[in-house]
Amino acid sequence: MKHILITGLTVLLISACATSPTGRSQLMLISPEMAISESKQAYVSTVTDISNEFQLMTDEAWVDRISTITGRLVTEAIRKYPDSRDWDWSVAIIDDPDTLNAWCMAGGRMAIYTGIVTQLNLTDDEIAQIMGHEISHALANHTAEKMSRAVLVNTGLAITSQVTDQNGYVLNGSAIAAQLALQLPNSRDAEREADEIGIELAIRAGYRPEAAVSLWRKMSQAGSGGPEFLSTHPSPGNRMDTLQDLGNKLKSLNPTQSKSAVHPVSIVTDTRQL
Repeated sequence: MKHILITGLTVLLISACATSPTGRSQLMLISPEMAISESKQAYVSTVTDISNEFQLMTDEAWVDRISTITGRLVTEAIRKYPDSRDWDWSVAIIDDPDTLNAWCMAGGRMAIYTGIVTQLNLTDDEIAQIMGHEISHALANHTAEKMSRAVLVNTGLAITSQVTDQNGYVLNGSAIAAQLALQLPNSRDAEREADEIGIELAIRAGYRPEAAVSLWRKMSQAGSGGPEFLSTHPSPGNRMDTLQDLGNKLKSLNPTQSKSAVHPVSIVTDTRQL
């Protein structure tokens, strides 16, 4: 029985390969379409739970700032990745001054915590680098990739369970995998990919590429434990050097730093909008 299950899993893995926007091979047990569908449910659940502890930001200055920055990035994302035009582009601004974090699920559903902006004293250019990086995780199907990893781990545990007659290891639904994807760290390859796509989006949107370097310098200096952001976004030691090189190479894409149009992005100020 164990041999049959392992053989079946091997065949599944071979047939589940995909290619990322940068040409990297990806494991895709979960399709991008399913990741978007399940992420919608996970987003509603996650943001609702968060809003029960912290307020969703409604301050007009915050809403205008985040919607403008994100809208310019989304304009460029749609231009280069037309399939994302119909995504439910939205941002929940979590009024939590102690948390330094931001994320984006499949389908363009995002969150940013006020703490990462206020504690690091971020400029608009630095916020654009964060949100561009997060948007890039969605564009490159990293949610589906992490969901696939979660399913694979639980499938392996399920095989052990059947052999040893142990129970309780099987993942109960892909919606749970979508929530787990928020907690799982990105691979270094996925991080490099999001850096590359994100800094390009930011440059095309009119934001300074140098801000990517200053952002990660601030991240690395943010306390002994580092921001929560780094728990799911591991930071290689040469990241700032790599971003500097990328910025220099891509600066010609928008040498005058002219600003993009602002694509409508919904700011979630009430859970009834979810």
